[in-house]
Parts: sequence; C-alpha cells; structure tokens
Amino acid sequence: MPRRLPLYVERTYSKGHSYLYFRRGKGPRIRLPDDPTTPEFLAAYQEALTNLAAPEARKQVTRAASGTVAALIGSYKGSAEYIALRATSKAQYDHRLETIREDHGHRTVAGLSRERIVVGILQPFADRPGSALDTLKKLRILIRHAINIGWLKHDPSLGIKRPKGKEFRAWTDAELAAFERRWSLGTKQRTAYALQLYLGTARVDTHLITWPQLDDGMASYARSKTGVAVQMGVADELRKALAEWPRSHVTVINTEYGKPFTIDGYSRFMRDAIEAAGLPLDLKPHGLRKTLGRKLADAGATAHEIMAALGHTTLAEAERYTREADRRRGGKAAIQKLADHNANRITQTAPASLGKPEKKKGGSI
Repeated sequence: MPRRLPLYVERTYSKGHSYLYFRRGKGPRIRLPDDPTTPEFLAAYQEALTNLAAPEARKQVTRAASGTVAALIGSYKGSAEYIALRATSKAQYDHRLETIREDHGHRTVAGLSRERIVVGILQPFADRPGSALDTLKKLRILIRHAINIGWLKHDPSLGIKRPKGKEFRAWTDAELAAFERRWSLGTKQRTAYALQLYLGTARVDTHLITWPQLDDGMASYARSKTGVAVQMGVADELRKALAEWPRSHVTVINTEYGKPFTIDGYSRFMRDAIEAAGLPLDLKPHGLRKTLGRKLADAGATAHEIMAALGHTTLAEAERYTREADRRRGGKAAIQKLADHNANRITQTAPASLGKPEKKKGGSI
C-alpha cells in the first residue's frame, strides 16, 4: 500500500523521477526532500507548516474577540506549551489541529458542548477509532488552553468516553519462543528484539540507542514521547544478545549501509522479521514493551518499579500491569487450591477388610 503523505504534501513526476512539494490550495509550491521518512523531510515539512501558520495565527489572534475554534488554534500555537514540543510532535499536532481548523474553525468556542463534540466532531470518525481518539486528545488540549486564557469556564468534553481503538498487545511466551527460534543470537533482528524486550523502548527510541548508553551495566535514555529519563539495569538476556553483535557503529542497530534507521524504516524492518517468524499480523514490535511490563509484574515488581523501568508519567499506567499480574496469580492459586482439595478428599465408605473380624474355626481353648 502506498505511503500516505502528510497534509499539504503532494507528489509530482517528471522524467521518471518523483518529487515532493508542500502546497496549500493555490499557494506556492515548496520543494521538500524526496524521502518522507527522513529527519530532513520532517524538518523541512515543519518549517513549511510554521511559515504557513505564522501569518494565519497572527490574523486569527487579532480576531480573538469572535472566539472561534480557528482563533483558539492560532492562540495555542503561540503558547509556550506548543513551542516547547519536539519537531516530530509538532508535525503530528499540526496535522490534527489543521484538520480540526478546516472542519470546525468557524464554530465558536463558547458554543462547544458535550453533545456537539460527540455528534459534530467525533461522530465522523466512527469507523476510525484511532483518528477519533487523537481528535479528542487534541481537542482537550485546546479546551485546556481556552480555560487558561479565559475563553471557557469549564471543560465541555468531561464525561466523553475515549474511543476504543486496537491496542498493542503483549507477546505470549509461545510467540517469544517462535521469534527466538527464527532469529538466533548474533542476528540484527534478535538484537533489536532484545533491546525492545529488555529495555521496554518504543520504536522511536530503539533505533537511536547507542553503545555508550548500555555500558557499565546500566541503560539510560530519555523517552522521545514524554522526555522522561529512564535508567535501568541491563538484563542478562540483553547482555548475551549484545555480546554476539558487533560494535561497528555508535548506534546499536543500523541499516545495511551503516546508518541509523528512520522510525518508519525500523518499523518495516521489524515487521518483516515478525512475518518471517510466522507470527500473526496483529503482533507489533511495540507489544514487546508491554511484554516487559507483564514480565516485571509477574516477577513481583511493584508499580513504582515498573513505572521507573518503563518511563511512565503516571502511576496508573504501571498499576495496570500489577493488577493483571494479581489476577493471573489469583487464578492460578484458585485452581491449585481446588486441586489440593480434591487430592485430600477421603472416601466415607470403608473397605471390606476393615469390617467385622473373621470368625475363627474350632472351639475355644
């Protein structure tokens, strides 16, 4: 399936070559790098979006008295919260915020209600729960900003349930074993797998892990998603995998050309490895992070320890693993008690040999 291009990006063909341009409506075309998966492309795309948004944001803020959603988006993009976002996060935010602005920018912020959000904004994404969830998240960010600047007194999105999309699931023990049978120690696939399974890193962090971050028996990195610093011990299984993998570059995992993977390139690499191991299509590399959480909880790690190891920002995220582990232990204990009870049952019917004593033949002495 062809890769979906970001908002306002179009592909043109000339003399057998394809080129990417940024263009909104009938505006000027801005040349972009040809590969949409590279950091260079993301930087150029972000700059084009910023240049596009800057005059519009100023224009919208001057019309702030009208209190439209478009004006609110312009105000938010001038806030310290938005400016502090990473470039990759800004690109993701801008895509969703621009969609909201185009579809609902004319609406008044004061007119937002729970019903209007559910029916008018979220309902069109009924068949796309992932998009619905992202829209609700960005809308709540805008609502918080509106409250902070005095445009709203309360949150009209309160009580709206988060759309349920397909979550990444943890790998089963059988699936872990199947991957390890297919990819032995010393292969790039097994090394990447070990990093994600025993560090709990997301794909955006795994492909940038360097050797110095793993020295001295400790692993340290900052999560790209939240900026949370993570420090944890290097598991024996990870140490064994790294010992079989050559230190030919600064980063641990690289392309065949000796360069670090892009995020999407790493995802394709791991997807191919999973498919080659004969594993189901719903199995994702990110599920290895959940697998580590499951393993830590099963080993008796506390919610605070899991929170530190996985770099969670709230304790509630880590407590999910401990609750699930408690249920699994409870289920096993219940069955064991039933087995012990059945094994200790004593029949109430005495055997014949324990009945009346046998009469002796002959007379008494």
